[in-house]
Amino acid sequence: MADFLLDSDIDEITERLRGVAANFAGKTILITGGRGFLGRYFTAVFERLNEKVLDKPCRLLVLDNLITAGKEGSVIPDLPSGEFIHHDVINPFQCDGPVDYILHLAGIASPYYYRAYPLETLEVATRGTRHMLELAHQKGARILFFSSSEIYGDPDQKHVPTPESYRGNVACQGPRACYDESKRVGETLCYIYHELHGTETNVVRPFNVFGPGMQETDYRVLPNFANRIKAGLALSVYGSGDQTRTFCYITDAVYGFLLVLLKGVPGEAYNIGNPKPEISMVDLVQRIQKVQGGDVTYNIIEYPDSYPADEPNRRCPDIKKARLQLDYAPIVDLDDGLGRFFAWSDTVYTGEQ
Repeated sequence: MADFLLDSDIDEITERLRGVAANFAGKTILITGGRGFLGRYFTAVFERLNEKVLDKPCRLLVLDNLITAGKEGSVIPDLPSGEFIHHDVINPFQCDGPVDYILHLAGIASPYYYRAYPLETLEVATRGTRHMLELAHQKGARILFFSSSEIYGDPDQKHVPTPESYRGNVACQGPRACYDESKRVGETLCYIYHELHGTETNVVRPFNVFGPGMQETDYRVLPNFANRIKAGLALSVYGSGDQTRTFCYITDAVYGFLLVLLKGVPGEAYNIGNPKPEISMVDLVQRIQKVQGGDVTYNIIEYPDSYPADEPNRRCPDIKKARLQLDYAPIVDLDDGLGRFFAWSDTVYTGEQ
């Protein structure tokens, strides 16, 4: 499709939402960061729900300042069900008419970019979140704030897999602090608005979401690997290669996020991710070799200067809360997700360094 996403993924999410999608009928949904990786999926899913599922279409208001949208996000599609508004959420936003749901996605999530834009990263998660909470309070809207698994910092080993109750091991100074700490403050703002005003807030903490639509210049591990494979180069594994992560395919993630929006207990935070497998970066290369069906070479290198230091050693979610309260369960296994992503990136990425 023209928006750099897989049509089959949009259909898959839409079908999984059929049981709860009626909640969106006739509603107005505001999406901040709407031209980012996740924002483009939400926009496409709501458009598809309008086409195929909802008796009365929902209306979309899609906001973005396009600072880190890249070539994928800067192409603004026609929105039959709404409009795109060029806006930076660091500034207040007002609109006429109702707003029923707010998906506050705006943020700078790539370590490469938040190292380059530390003040903007801090402000979008603090001032931007405050402005969206004010709007939710005024309109009586339900708001979903997109935090991060990074708020846990580098967790103690006995807290991996990490539950929502873990308070984090995070540095307030250092190259990652602008992102980690700003997300923590954003969560605190959501808590305060819920407690003070009764605003229906929820927080999601995504764990390494990946899939078609990620910018080639995103500089996170899977786009980095896909870029180098396209260029015919050896993969670069940073650090020791022993650091572990889990990866959640985009269809599982978007479905989980929308379950939180519709069914989450107001005021609560939810981990959304796939807890299995927890895999080292070297083992990830071997998985990619298996999926690609060929030899993929790699080198272990020092972290580049552009990449922030103090990377967590392990990152794995405990999703028991989402399973029990939302009936959430990821269904796309890692090999399947990698297969979809690399088949897509091979047709879209250029391999330019």
